[in-house]
Amino acid sequence: MNPNVPNFVFYGAVDHVMDDDDWFEEMFLNLLHIEALCDEENEVDRIPQRTSALTGAAFVHEVLHGHPGTCYELFRMKRDTFISLADVLRANYIQDTRTVSVEESLAIFCLIVGHRQGMRVAADRFQHSTETISRNFMCVMRALCNLGKSIIRPRNVDGVHPYIQENPKYYPWFQNCVGAIDGTHIKAWVPAQKQNAFRGRKGVVSQNVVCACNFDMMFTFVYTGWEGTTNDSRVFYDAITRPENEFPTAPEDHYYLVDSGFPCYMGYLPPYRGERYHLQDFRNGGDPQGFKELFNYRHSSLRMVIERCFGVLKTRFHVLNGMPKYKVCRQPLVVNACCTLHNFIRQANRNDMFFEHAPPVILGDGADYPNHYDFSDASALNMANTRDQIAQLMWDNRPGPN
Repeated sequence: MNPNVPNFVFYGAVDHVMDDDDWFEEMFLNLLHIEALCDEENEVDRIPQRTSALTGAAFVHEVLHGHPGTCYELFRMKRDTFISLADVLRANYIQDTRTVSVEESLAIFCLIVGHRQGMRVAADRFQHSTETISRNFMCVMRALCNLGKSIIRPRNVDGVHPYIQENPKYYPWFQNCVGAIDGTHIKAWVPAQKQNAFRGRKGVVSQNVVCACNFDMMFTFVYTGWEGTTNDSRVFYDAITRPENEFPTAPEDHYYLVDSGFPCYMGYLPPYRGERYHLQDFRNGGDPQGFKELFNYRHSSLRMVIERCFGVLKTRFHVLNGMPKYKVCRQPLVVNACCTLHNFIRQANRNDMFFEHAPPVILGDGADYPNHYDFSDASALNMANTRDQIAQLMWDNRPGPN
């Protein structure tokens, strides 16, 4: 016997003694069995997976030419708005490919962000590989971010904005207000070793997003990517001091409304600290007492426009309420793309269901605000004096119970 060849193998706890011929025969049979199993697995892999008769192109065609409510429910916008957006993307940013049209690429993106669908679910729905779905998702996301550079910006309204001018609670006290700024937390996904930096005060892993909006309920500035542990004022300072961000500073003698977590400098008007501010505080405690509380009450009521914008954004795009396991660098782009869709829909369709409770406003033309900031003590004092003057005049001219 060959001393280099084992003369037995174990079957459980029983020693079965074999000679050389038996051992080689057993090994040969085992190899044949393994080869047969591999062939069987390869045969399964060769079975076509996406074989539905309703292809992605046919599905999109059926949605766009079917009941109008279906397009709104699936793609989160009306049919005319969807077609108009696809035309804009095709004309400026992306083109049809051999297998996927711009409309189908946009439908893939809208279905995923609107309903928080996974890539595999979208692959089955559109009958493409997950690689094709991911590639087209990224392509549309980048195109929307580029489109956002032209539609996420300030807009001109001649004179005082109608939303302020037509409401005696706000006019003439806030006639120089151009919008509101606030932060919101968007749920994020990050690896376990980085979660402490992204876990906010409520224990939720998130990114802190600071946005500015006007009274048309359109975003004029979006700044994403900061960890959830970072407070709003830190993100705000970074947003307005980095030249590459091109933050739209309010024109001279004008200002944004901000909450008490933001600084009081020229161009940014916060409420009085230490006084009742939120609307629910007044519902439970009666009418405002004194000029500071009256100012805070009306300030809070007017600044709610940014909260309504965030509410519409998160209600329309469910992906923002539970971010899938995308790369950390990709998640801010998803937020920017959703804000771009928000603005495009608002501009294209004034009667959109998510905005139907918004006050009547008039859209203006695009405007370029100057980019400068002043954090000096004199700037803070001037803004505080402006706030006192507004509050005192508001109190002196109150018609009665507010």
